[in-house]
Amino acid sequence: MSASNQCRYKYEECKETVDWLLAHTNIRPKIAIICGSGLGGLSDLLNNSIAFPYKDIPHFPRSTVAGHAGQLVFGELKGKQCVCMKGRFHFYEGYDIAMVTYPVRVFFLLGIETLIVTNAAGGINSHFKLGDIMMITDHINIPGFAGQNPLCGPNDERFGVRFPCMSDAYDKDLAKLAGQTAEEQGCANFLQQGVYCMVAGPNYETVAECKILQLLGADAVGMSTVPEVVVARHCGLRVFGLSLITNMVVSDYNSKELINHEEVLETTRMRSQDIQRLISHLVEKI
Repeated sequence: MSASNQCRYKYEECKETVDWLLAHTNIRPKIAIICGSGLGGLSDLLNNSIAFPYKDIPHFPRSTVAGHAGQLVFGELKGKQCVCMKGRFHFYEGYDIAMVTYPVRVFFLLGIETLIVTNAAGGINSHFKLGDIMMITDHINIPGFAGQNPLCGPNDERFGVRFPCMSDAYDKDLAKLAGQTAEEQGCANFLQQGVYCMVAGPNYETVAECKILQLLGADAVGMSTVPEVVVARHCGLRVFGLSLITNMVVSDYNSKELINHEEVLETTRMRSQDIQRLISHLVEKI
C-alpha cells in the first residue's frame, strides 16, 4: 500500500487529544462550531470560555490563513455547552486531507452530537447577492472525485462504517429550525439555500471553471467544509452548514471584476453580526 493510501489518523492519537482537553476544562459540549474565514467572532459570544491555541493541543495541526485565529474555544452559548474552532485547516495549506478533518474525530470522541460548519464562499447562483447567507442543502466534493477523500485508507470501525451514506449529509430538521430562527431574527430576506461545491484552491476559479460548476448545479463554491462534513457524517454527527456569499464568481470574460481575499474578509465583517445572531439562536433551540 502506498504512503498516500495509508490511514493518517489513529484512534489512539485522537483519544490522547481528547484526554488532554478533558483534563484542561470541565466543559462537556454536545455542539461544535467550525468558524470560517473572518467568522471567528462566533467564539467571542461564548460565556465562561477557555481557549486553547492549536499549537498547545497534542497532535493538533496549526492554521496559517489570514482570518483564522487558530484556537479551540470551550464555553457556553445561550446556555448550551459548545466548542468552537476559531480557524480551520485547509487542503491547500499542505495538510493531508485526513489531518484537515482530525478535529472532527476529536469532536466525536469528546461526545459532540451536532456539528455546525460555516464558510466564506463565492456565489455561483445568479439569484444570489453579495452578503447573502446560504444554508447548505447538499455538496459536490471535487477533490473527492480525484481521490482526495478523508475516508480513504483503512477504516476504523470505532469511528464509523466503511461505506457511509451521504445523501442525508445535511440535517433537514436543523435546516427547518434555522429557517424559523432566520424569520424571528430578521434574517430571512437574505437567507438562501443551495448546493456548496468544494474545490482545492488556493487560487480562485477561472471563468471556464465557473461555467462548469454552474453546469454541475453548484450554487456556491469554496475551499473547505466538505471534508469535515464527510467525516462528521461518518462518525454519525448531525450537520448544519452555512455559507456566507462574500463575492460573486466571475463567469464573463468581459468582466473587470477581480476576486481577492481582502474583499472576502470585508464582506464577512459586514454580515458577521447577522451570522452570529442566527447561529446563537439556533444553538439555543437545539
